[in-house]
Amino acid sequence: MEHSSIYEHPHIKDYILQQYEDYVDLFPSGVERDYVQTRFGRTHVLKLGKEDGKPLFIFHGANCLNPMTLSWFEGLFPEYKIYAPDTVGHPGFSSERRIDPEDNSFALWTLDLLHHYGLDTCAFAGVSYGGGIVLRMAAFYPEKINCAILVVPAGIIPFSKWWTMKKMLLPFTLYQLNDSTEQIEAVADAMSAGRMKAIDRDIIATLFQHVTLEHDLPKLTEKQELHNYRAPTMIIAGMQDVFFPEEKLFETAAPLFGDLLEWRAYNMGHFPSREHIDRMNKDMAAFLLQHYR
Repeated sequence: MEHSSIYEHPHIKDYILQQYEDYVDLFPSGVERDYVQTRFGRTHVLKLGKEDGKPLFIFHGANCLNPMTLSWFEGLFPEYKIYAPDTVGHPGFSSERRIDPEDNSFALWTLDLLHHYGLDTCAFAGVSYGGGIVLRMAAFYPEKINCAILVVPAGIIPFSKWWTMKKMLLPFTLYQLNDSTEQIEAVADAMSAGRMKAIDRDIIATLFQHVTLEHDLPKLTEKQELHNYRAPTMIIAGMQDVFFPEEKLFETAAPLFGDLLEWRAYNMGHFPSREHIDRMNKDMAAFLLQHYR
């Protein structure tokens, strides 16, 4: 079956993939690349970190490039073997075929990746949409998750449409109409509480204008779906997150995870500042040291 491209034009795809490569070049040397054939298409995986370290799968956010949110975990690279797949159906080097985020498709996709690398269980981390992917895994294959880190995650509360419209709708709409630098800066500021890196702003400027955006989020996780889930879970929330506001996220996450939950909330947006990335890495490293057995 043929699938239409998510990119506006082939030269846009080439340009975005070059932005991807430029981002990877900012990482420490030793980044390896794999292509894994899964039941949902070919999946590109970045591998890096400590060769004999414990495995850590990291899933990126929607409508961005894998290296953008992978860079938020840089403090974990020296101690863990990182596997970071480009989500199928999203910008990057994986198949452009989009799959249903509401059923078990993402869990099966993840299972295929684990089987390819010979991993029975490991730690998982996910940012935004990627957090929702981890939660689909928790619902269908909880025994595969040793512990989990969810950063500003989808899959717990609905997308905050009112807050997002208040902060982002006008500049986002104007940007799509006239490709204005001023408007994309307003969008970036809303997403990051005014702290987005220039390279990230440039990438989302391209993606938001020239790529078919993913609007469907992973299914909201229900309590009964986690009845067999036993993995310690850290959630990192942003007090200024326009998509998943911290207070509403905690209201749902606390009863959903119970005693498994370790909660952190920083005064940041959906995208963290440099200072918040440093703080995140200290907290994540301590969490993994305590719980990753």
